[in-house]
Amino acid sequence: MAAVSLREKIGEGFLLLDGAMGTQLFARGIEAGTCNEYLNVESPEVVSDIHRAYLQAGSNAVITNTFGANKYVLGRHGLADDVGKINQAGAQVARQAAGEDKFVLGDIGPSGDFLEPLGSLEPDELRAAFAAQAKGLLAGGVDGFIIETMTALDEMTIAVEAAKSVCGEFPVLASMSFDRAGDDFRTMMGVDVEGAVSKIVPLGVDAVGFNCGMASLDEYVELAGKFVSAARALSSNVRICGQPNAGKPELVDGKAVYRVSPEEFAAAIERIYSAGVSIIGGCCGTGPEHIEAVAGKLK
Repeated sequence: MAAVSLREKIGEGFLLLDGAMGTQLFARGIEAGTCNEYLNVESPEVVSDIHRAYLQAGSNAVITNTFGANKYVLGRHGLADDVGKINQAGAQVARQAAGEDKFVLGDIGPSGDFLEPLGSLEPDELRAAFAAQAKGLLAGGVDGFIIETMTALDEMTIAVEAAKSVCGEFPVLASMSFDRAGDDFRTMMGVDVEGAVSKIVPLGVDAVGFNCGMASLDEYVELAGKFVSAARALSSNVRICGQPNAGKPELVDGKAVYRVSPEEFAAAIERIYSAGVSIIGGCCGTGPEHIEAVAGKLK
């Protein structure tokens, strides 16, 4: 583990995360439909190469390749019984790449279903599933957790509670995915920024924020300002995290193509940072070159 704790680093006022994992896996020849998380076990050198590229670009922390490593998503690949092994392997790969000087955040993404009555998930079962994922990540050596790309507040709440039940001393970052909705921003499940912040901050998270979505860079800047205002109204201690996509994708021959250059991305991130977002990274479409451009502007 790093000499300075992750929570202390967050408190210093700036933490640069990494960028997309999936985009980089595709760039290395991994085919669509592959269980990306199982690569932690099957092809760890591919995942490690991506982590190292981000660290060399300037990231202070890397996020494990475990976004869909819960029993529900893994079950679609026949791997529901391998939750512990896959998460531990993902954390170990990231830990080895990060060494002792950089940080590792254990990635927990959505289940892909909804809680009852909208879906088939039972709260206790979902909580146990997220806790199992967190235990594997903890065993592999993470410094904290990031719960990301959530759209429903009930699922986010259960995920935060599960992570804290496994290791309440570790930092937890909570991030939801927003899109433009008229004059405001909402998740797919209709959650607005104020609603998200007012529900998540009291859970005791270290940071609340946004990632992914279909916003433009200017819209991400606007979204950042809304998050900062809403969070500051509740707490002066909680930090804001932001991981924008590389702008809106274009569909080319059936594939999502992101046109935003590293320089354009870094310019937008500088505005997001100036708005008060202190934990920053990239989501879909971003790569080491985007993170390097951000590091050059902000570090």
